[in-house]
Amino acid sequence: MSALELPRFEELMLPVLELIANGRETVKDSLPEIQVRFSLSDEQMEMLLPSGKQTTISNRMHWARNYMKHAGLVEPVAWGRYRITALGKDLLKTNPERIDKVALAQYPLYQTWQSQQIPGAIKESLPIEEGKAETPEERIEAAYVQLDLGLAEELLEQVMSLTAARFEQLIVELLIAMGYGDGRAEMGQAIGKSGDGGIDGVVNEDKLGLDAVYIQAKRYALENTVGRPALQAFVGSMTGESATKGVFVTTSTFSKEAREYVRRVQQRVVLIDGARLARLMIDHGVGVVIEKTYVLRSIDANFFESV
Repeated sequence: MSALELPRFEELMLPVLELIANGRETVKDSLPEIQVRFSLSDEQMEMLLPSGKQTTISNRMHWARNYMKHAGLVEPVAWGRYRITALGKDLLKTNPERIDKVALAQYPLYQTWQSQQIPGAIKESLPIEEGKAETPEERIEAAYVQLDLGLAEELLEQVMSLTAARFEQLIVELLIAMGYGDGRAEMGQAIGKSGDGGIDGVVNEDKLGLDAVYIQAKRYALENTVGRPALQAFVGSMTGESATKGVFVTTSTFSKEAREYVRRVQQRVVLIDGARLARLMIDHGVGVVIEKTYVLRSIDANFFESV
């Protein structure tokens, strides 16, 4: 039995949106009704992706929800749990026969998201549809880019679910993984307590602690931009510690004024927003694991020229 017999991810958008509207917050909650709606057998429901890590139908439902999230039709409320938005409710009131990428393209949030994707052949990537003109190499590249972007989004959502203390510890662990403190866990410490003076952690770059990186770590919703006052307070705390190096990390973004301010201060302060945080975690293997490795081989021209 082929996975092509399963509904494609765009075919699942409307049913998934309706189920979320009816209180089915997770993909798992929606599976029984999806099986009934599309008359899928137990065998079809249990079909796995090549990696063997997830069922194909769950994966397609995930991507359906992901695309609708970027259009503003649904929004996360906790890790893996979603609710319908006012935009989503308005769309359902029109009794649409289908929701697909063409329908989503009318929403400004979706347009913005698409404009941020890698341009060219890999702009539209997963799920990859048959009959497209791209070469196999382009399709592989497209799939990798979309999976990577999706991972970064999910990773940031997971980070948002952490407690403040665990988030601070995470940032210390990330800096250690990046090589600060000679990559040794004992060289970093999360302070995270009342009256910490605006310092949430510190990583010593030498054994005597003569050179250290001070950390401020704040979990903020995306709409809560970090402004100049927060950076001024952090720099003031660094001055009190006679510190010259600092890292301010947030799950949201920094205002233009905040970025301009740190460029003028005497201390060296690095700003890491949510998008960069997720990328650093992926690049340095913090909070992620390698699920599967694919090896692509090509002809060794030098080998044959020497024959």
